[in-house]
Amino acid sequence: MQYRLNLPADYDIDIIRQRIASAGPLFDHTPGLGLKAFMLREKGVDGSPLHQYAPFYLWADSAAAATFLWDGGGFARVVASFGRPVVQTWIGGGYHRAAAFTQPITHAVRRVAPIPADADPAETATVVGAAVRDRLAEPGLHSIAWAVDPRTWESMTFALHAGRPDPSDGELYQVPHVSAPHEPALLGPGTTPGQPTGRGAGGTHPA
Repeated sequence: MQYRLNLPADYDIDIIRQRIASAGPLFDHTPGLGLKAFMLREKGVDGSPLHQYAPFYLWADSAAAATFLWDGGGFARVVASFGRPVVQTWIGGGYHRAAAFTQPITHAVRRVAPIPADADPAETATVVGAAVRDRLAEPGLHSIAWAVDPRTWESMTFALHAGRPDPSDGELYQVPHVSAPHEPALLGPGTTPGQPTGRGAGGTHPA
């Protein structure tokens, strides 16, 4: 789940950094939250064309996501400060720990790709899932998730990094804080904590 707040060009981005510093610890024990990456882009930094606040959530429990959005779980503060943004959700395909899982997260990259109209969804899921698993030994890669939006038929990969990566064809974000109170719940059954692996294509965690 993600919402992206585009901010004016003259907006003081330090206000967002202060907001993250204040709000971040409030999510460190949120029930049902697998992981929340507090993300921002700063105009003129790392090629960003705009200021943007764009937190990304991996929920281990869809009911907890609902609580956050409309049952007093915190989204009201976002609406009060910025208005009600569009909240994008995906059907989660997989989450994996990677080679740099024990290192501090500094950046994230989100990549979205259209799924051709004549492509078989099952085959697409297999290909995307395999491509994600092939990256797990990538230096600097902390963890990675993938998902599909069946409304627009787009695949999405979300990668957390320890150090600035090459964003290639994706969007590069700074990540000042990560809350991960129930991150192990995102992993597949039988996974040993610390292994660079996770939930496969059959996973059901909502993104």
